[in-house]
Amino acid sequence: MSPRILDSGYLDVGHGHLVHWEMAGTPDAPAALVLHGGPGSGCRTAHYDLFDLDHYKVVLMDQRGCGRSRPLASETLDALTHNTTDDLLCDIVTLKQHLGVSDWLVFGGSWGSTLALLYAQLAPDHVRQLVLAGVATTARRDLAWLYEDVGNLFPESFEAFHAMVPDAADVWDRIAGYGDLLAHAEYAQNAADAWCAWELAIFQQTFEGAGGGWAEAGYRLGFARIVTHYFRNFAWRSDGYIHDHMERIAHIPGVMIHSRFDSSCPLRAPWELAKHWPAARLEVLGGNDHSALSEVMKLHIRTATDGFRMAGP
Repeated sequence: MSPRILDSGYLDVGHGHLVHWEMAGTPDAPAALVLHGGPGSGCRTAHYDLFDLDHYKVVLMDQRGCGRSRPLASETLDALTHNTTDDLLCDIVTLKQHLGVSDWLVFGGSWGSTLALLYAQLAPDHVRQLVLAGVATTARRDLAWLYEDVGNLFPESFEAFHAMVPDAADVWDRIAGYGDLLAHAEYAQNAADAWCAWELAIFQQTFEGAGGGWAEAGYRLGFARIVTHYFRNFAWRSDGYIHDHMERIAHIPGVMIHSRFDSSCPLRAPWELAKHWPAARLEVLGGNDHSALSEVMKLHIRTATDGFRMAGP
């Protein structure tokens, strides 16, 4: 059954960007914000399943350039201008003010966990709790793992991934090289397909079998453009930035849910965060689930959000 949408709209955040948001649940219930992964994947209706909508007011926000926000990176490179981590953080602040929310539980999956942590560090008084899944901090070593080192486990797929930019000197040159190809109409779709094939190959998935928007060429193009734009710029943060500022959120209750054999995000990242986050607990799952919308992840995330609901303020 589709959730009953309480409200929705486009937030004009300037420089031609319109950020789409929508809200479902119970009007007077505590608020929760969903920050999707990618960057560039967009929100899905299934994100509401992570919460008991009888006891939460849940806000979905499509980040700049993707989902139902406009313009789309699949349609114009203009979507990448004024599209940085700081811009996304400003959008969250603006949306919170627009909705009149005093504080909220913030959920983030994959890249969304990076954004959730950065937002909490920026505005700790506005974050009631954090729930993170497939935890990523966008540290240099974790980007190097995802776009090179894990290729040791998937050599046939990595060879195809590398073939698109055969002269790349290292992983950073490879990401930048893809970004350059994605800016040219003649090569963009082939580059996007190669990039996204690699993103799925490490989970032994295909475009048709992965669900979501992966089967759509436009989705793949927009996703690849945004993710290479962010990662070639290291998300505009110094290496280890999140770890270096954990004292700002040490008091915020949190749950991190991570699969031991997550091929894209090594367990090391949340393990080290947990050492500096006394108010949080780390749940280590078996298997290799990464997506917040996999059945295993959804179950554990829903348990975490229910737990915070029952615990009260």
